[in-house]
Amino acid sequence: MKSKKLNIRGQIPSILTICLILVLWQGIAVSGIVPGYMLPSPVAVVKALIADFSLLAMHARYTVVEAFWGLAGGIVIGFLCAVFMDHFDFIYKALYPIIIITQTIPTVAIAPLLILWLGYEMAPKVVLIIIVTFFPISIGLLDGFRSADPDTIRLMKSMGATRIQIFRHIKLPSAMGQFFSSLRISVSYSIVGAVISEWLGGFYGLGVYMTRVKSAYAFDRMFAVIIAISALSLILMWFVDILQKICMPWENIK
Repeated sequence: MKSKKLNIRGQIPSILTICLILVLWQGIAVSGIVPGYMLPSPVAVVKALIADFSLLAMHARYTVVEAFWGLAGGIVIGFLCAVFMDHFDFIYKALYPIIIITQTIPTVAIAPLLILWLGYEMAPKVVLIIIVTFFPISIGLLDGFRSADPDTIRLMKSMGATRIQIFRHIKLPSAMGQFFSSLRISVSYSIVGAVISEWLGGFYGLGVYMTRVKSAYAFDRMFAVIIAISALSLILMWFVDILQKICMPWENIK
């Protein structure tokens, strides 16, 4: 009970800050300092969100599916890259610079090429999401693998443990914290990557819907899409927290 009360108290500052921002936003919109067509009020945004909820839910479903498959591919590729770079130094020297270079290229520049090569369906979106999500996973896991206690590893070797056993019992558990920290970042990147790829082409998705309402200058609906995107990212990050508590129960012991 005490921990729950502390959690609630810890959330009070953020809740108050959000309320203050909403009050200021509503005041600016009502006062006419900024024209309503440029900055709709929170009330207008909520009305647009309620009115278009079914349409937003339909587009959100496509975005979530794209983000799921892209994130799954990013996790697999990031995990494999981290394992091989940790085990083989020459692979680390060969792959690490390339991995860094992939993150220096703007996603907006990559997306048109992927759509040109792979079409307007889901494939280019998934590939773009993989590109933006595998980097945090691979770097986080690699740091976790290399943070394993060297004395424990030497002890395991002296007892005749194989590299697979050392990886399973020492390195992988020591990297779980970094993995979930990286996964939170990748989860948010997956939604953003999906939306960016949908801006440049497609038939469904929140990014496609956003471009349509922007072209119609319906900024209340555009803000509603932004809220939906943020809500999706927060929900997915919440799922990551639950998954971490399940996979790392020792972290919950106080």
